Amino acid sequence: MTTRSVAGLTVLITGAASGMGRATAEVFAAEGAHVAVIDIAAESVREVADDLTHRGYSAEAWTLDIGDPEAIKTVVAAVAARFGGLDILVNNAGISAFSPIDSEHYDAVWDRAFSILITAQQRLIRAALPHLRKSASPRIVNIASTEALGATSRDSPYSAAKAAVTGLTRALAVELGPEGITVNCICPGPILTGMTEAVPDADKQLFAKRRTALRRYGRPEEVAHMTLSLCLPAASYITGATIPVDGGLMARNA
Repeated sequence: MTTRSVAGLTVLITGAASGMGRATAEVFAAEGAHVAVIDIAAESVREVADDLTHRGYSAEAWTLDIGDPEAIKTVVAAVAARFGGLDILVNNAGISAFSPIDSEHYDAVWDRAFSILITAQQRLIRAALPHLRKSASPRIVNIASTEALGATSRDSPYSAAKAAVTGLTRALAVELGPEGITVNCICPGPILTGMTEAVPDADKQLFAKRRTALRRYGRPEEVAHMTLSLCLPAASYITGATIPVDGGLMARNA
């Protein structure tokens, strides 16, 4: 019978210094996985790894700018060497990228959005593939957004890049499926993270009541548990899926 445990597996999580990335690291660590926490914020990502190890979990931190292709190769190789392989890649790192289409800064915002939100994901996947191919339970989870499924005014760079993540997910699920490597995508909706921290609480409550079926913002760990579910060895027949974790945002018309 296929196990529902990730104990002993190695997971690499980008953007793990805070928010959904940190929650994902904590969930996997608590389930017995070896966790590579990756982020550009050196001090913060070390704090996450230290916290996990102090709690008796297996974790180590690496500082990485995912916009640097050579650094990606170096860090992925170091993770695999440290833990004796790599079983799971979670492409979580992201940035906000809003700009009106007629802004003089639009091209710069567009280029940055695609560099971090989609190009970095495919580079991480390519760097991880030689190691994933040696795994008995290889998993890739790409984090997109409900902005890939619908859009907000002035967010076309972000929305387009996130939509590209869903396309990459489907294409690689088909390409890598014969090797048993599953590739899935999660689209978080309104979640309580650093990106939404600046939104006043009253505005959050109003938005959630008007737009979500559950009438509230989600918690980072609620996204993390869906990520974990897709990475279980027992989830071996789920691939190419795009799953909203959005409190019913995309299901609600009124």
